[in-house]
Amino acid sequence: MHSNDQKKIRITFLGTGTSIGVPVIACNCAVCKSPDARDKRFRTSVLIKVDNQSIVIDCGPDFRFQMLKQNVEDIDAVLFTHEHRDHIAGLDDIRAFNYILNKNIPIYGSSNVMEAIKTEFPYIFAESRYFGAPQLTIHEIVNEEFNIGPTAILPVQVLHNKLPVFGYRIGDLTYITDASFIPEEEKEKIRGSKVLVLNALRNSKHISHLSLSEALALIEELKPETAYLTHISHFLGLYEEVEKKLPQNVHLAYDNLIVDLE
Repeated sequence: MHSNDQKKIRITFLGTGTSIGVPVIACNCAVCKSPDARDKRFRTSVLIKVDNQSIVIDCGPDFRFQMLKQNVEDIDAVLFTHEHRDHIAGLDDIRAFNYILNKNIPIYGSSNVMEAIKTEFPYIFAESRYFGAPQLTIHEIVNEEFNIGPTAILPVQVLHNKLPVFGYRIGDLTYITDASFIPEEEKEKIRGSKVLVLNALRNSKHISHLSLSEALALIEELKPETAYLTHISHFLGLYEEVEKKLPQNVHLAYDNLIVDLE
C-alpha cells in the first residue's frame, strides 16, 4: 500500500494554529501575550518536499505570509484537507506563482472542497475570466491512492464532527488535521508511519477536534516513531510548559519547524 516508503521527505510547518490563530485578537491571556515565537501560530498548513517536488497542504488566510516567510519560490501542487475557510481562504494568493512561474497550479481535494472553492472564488471559474484570476488545474480526489508526479499520496479519511476530512500519508509521513474521530479501517493506513502529525486543539473535549488526551491516546495506539501536534489553540497552554509534559516521542509542532525523514 505504501509504495513510496523510505523516501527522503522534509516537512516545514507553515502554520500550527487553530482557525483564529494565536495570538487571538484582543486576548490578554498568557499564551497570546507570550514572547516565545513558538507560541505564535499562523493557521494550519505544511510544505512537504519530496521527490524534488514542493507540495503545500492547505492554504488558509495566512498563505501569503507563510510563503514569504519560508521564501518559497515554486510549488508543484496544493492538497486540501477540507473546505473550511481557515484551510482554503488564501487560495487567491496562488496568483503570484502563476505570474512569476508562468504555469497553472494543480489543486487536489474532495468534491466538497471543489464545490466550496467554486462558491468562495466564483471569479476563478467565470466564463469571461478576469485575466488576473488564479490559474488552477483541478483534480477531484476520492479515498483512493493517487499520484502527484512520482509521489504516491494515500488519503486517510477522518471525521471533523460529521464532516469528512482527508489526512494524507506520503511515504513514512502521515498528516492529519481537524479530526475528532478516525475509523478503524483508516487507522490501518496510518500504522507503520515514522512521523505522525495530528491535531490537538486544547485540553478539554471538543465536538470536532481531538483534545490533547485524545490525541495522545491515538498516538499510543498507532505507535509512530515520532508524533507532532498541530492545529493548536491558545487554550492548550504555553509551548514550553506543555512540551515538558509530553511523552518522549511526542512534540508540539510550532510555526517554521522543519522535520526531515530519511
